[in-house]
Amino acid sequence: MDLGIKGKKALVCASSKGLGLGCAEALAQAGVDLVMNARGAEALQASAERLRQEYGVAITTVAADVATPEGQALVIAAAEGVDILVNNAGGPPPGMWSDWDREDFIKALDANMLAPIALIKALVPAMMDRGWGRVVNITSQSVRAPIGVLGLSNSARTGLTGYVAGTSRQVAGKGVTINNLLPGIHATDRADALDGGVVKAQGVTLEEARAQRAATIPAGRYGTRDEFGAACAFLCSTHAGFIVGQNLLLDGGATNITM
Repeated sequence: MDLGIKGKKALVCASSKGLGLGCAEALAQAGVDLVMNARGAEALQASAERLRQEYGVAITTVAADVATPEGQALVIAAAEGVDILVNNAGGPPPGMWSDWDREDFIKALDANMLAPIALIKALVPAMMDRGWGRVVNITSQSVRAPIGVLGLSNSARTGLTGYVAGTSRQVAGKGVTINNLLPGIHATDRADALDGGVVKAQGVTLEEARAQRAATIPAGRYGTRDEFGAACAFLCSTHAGFIVGQNLLLDGGATNITM
């Protein structure tokens, strides 16, 4: 399918690896020029160069932490005039409700709620002026069904979801859509970290921990960054203009809900 976005420009945050890289690659494959951001410069440069070579698109890299005002300023300056914004940031650490204090919540809010909102506020007005734009926020399945050990993520990402629910309806008339992608377990470093916690807690091998988790997923496996990226690219396409303020689960059926 021709996504109709060749020649557009996108900012993809946290895109040196994992789900962010999957989104960047799918957009590059569709002919979209990129501004790629991540905290680690070395991995970011390597991923960007591979995509340049494979897809022939123009790519600007910005090594910065978008959870900080300084990082946001650098990314926003590089992303001026983008047509597509993909918000993404690593999730806060797992734990129990009694483990976290105010500063833990502030860090989670900065990375997973306030930073995406800052980028939306900075970049969406120009999209509205041009009459076309796409915003996709990578959140989590936990906004639909909370995960006890991910209370920081539950809180911050649900806050962003509420913001998007109202904001998306206000900008849709100008040709700009805002939607959320809600990943379950995918084969990424984040999954490795969570499975590593199971290894320590239960004294099992990493392979056993992965098998246990996969058994809880109706699809019987972890997701891949490629299929996640393809879903993101579709939401960024010209075909998705009537999808507004939605929360799309990509979790292999793991979230046991009706709607």
